Amino acid sequence: MTDTIFALSSGAPPAGIAVIRISGTGARGALDILGCGEMPARRPVLRRLVDRQGDILDEALVLWIPGPGTATGEDLAELHCHGGRAVVAAVLDTLGQLTGLREANPGEFTRRALANGRIDLAEAEGLADLLSAETEWQRRGALHAAGGELSRRVEGWRDRVLQLSAQLEAVIDFSDEDDVGDLPPSFAAGLEELRRDIERVLERPSADRLREGVRVVFGGPPNAGKSSLFNAIIEDGAAIVSAEAGTTRDVIERAVALGSVPLVFVDTAGLRAEDVGEIEAIGIERAHDQLRRAEIVLWLGGDEDRPEGAIQVWPKIDLADTAAASSGFRVSALTGEGVDALVAEIIARAKRSLPPPDRITLTRRQKLIVREACEALLACRGQGDWLIAAENLRRARVSFDEITGRNSTEEMLDVLFGRFCIGK
Repeated sequence: MTDTIFALSSGAPPAGIAVIRISGTGARGALDILGCGEMPARRPVLRRLVDRQGDILDEALVLWIPGPGTATGEDLAELHCHGGRAVVAAVLDTLGQLTGLREANPGEFTRRALANGRIDLAEAEGLADLLSAETEWQRRGALHAAGGELSRRVEGWRDRVLQLSAQLEAVIDFSDEDDVGDLPPSFAAGLEELRRDIERVLERPSADRLREGVRVVFGGPPNAGKSSLFNAIIEDGAAIVSAEAGTTRDVIERAVALGSVPLVFVDTAGLRAEDVGEIEAIGIERAHDQLRRAEIVLWLGGDEDRPEGAIQVWPKIDLADTAAASSGFRVSALTGEGVDALVAEIIARAKRSLPPPDRITLTRRQKLIVREACEALLACRGQGDWLIAAENLRRARVSFDEITGRNSTEEMLDVLFGRFCIGK
């Protein structure tokens, strides 16, 4: 990471202010070429920026922060310019002409922060989720990881494994000495307490569900009113509505937020077994696949065909008499009657399937790793061979290191930081 990188770190212009960040050993030299002169550390000052020919680019607040105590762990400079497109383009073009400077890749500032120990991998993953958060529920959930709470919990688990390992190693190394005997009862108790603590976190829903949204699938026979209700809830004409049966031939998805809860509404083809053409049959198969993947199913068919756990919906109450319906929600996509009550039920169910926003949760990747650690701890229980027990404790410790980034692969980091914007 010898290059000095730069990028627009604020929103796309035009804007009131544009923040351009420069990180690396060449940051201070770049400020000199831009005409900033003497710069106090960590104090914004007003400077007139110029290009290499001496022509004025802009008047900006300039901040010089020498490393390593910076966001990236390197020398860092920020230019707080006027946010017009021409101003931003001119400043970026000038920086791009300087020797040793190049535009940053997506997530490269944060990747350097990770490499320089300013954040760990769990915090970087949390920051990625925080940047992409679109609902209050997502924001609150991501803050636990981005703020280091998950990392502190994992480090706590790791420290407890180290303490258990120390007890075990003492028995192994000094088993022939008089002052060290068998393992104390606290070893087994500490092992079991740690395993239960980890299991409680593993039992919570995956944090990925917060990012991806709870899948709500509309299912039922053709012409039941699925597409009309789908459009009514998302307040969009995304799905084609027709009196002709089998109009919806493919899956239609829309990501929405209701009551701060991230949801993905999925409209599907009507389910029937007769008079099905080749194209419609493909749509029906995809509908069955979506119903299998759904966290919540809105069933607009007969109660006898309703999938287990699905919400029974009786549509088109403006056209048909559904007073005899013993259970479920009676709605009209045309008049809106009953839709609010149905939406409230969807939100309530979705909240129960999401991880609690006030507690730490794990992503699917993290869950797989932590489950390996938990299995290693379980293998220690009742283990008569102390060497095997010591190896299992080492395996658990290595798993925890993967969460925080002590052990990580370049391929995994490439995927993670590819989710970031250029200036982060």
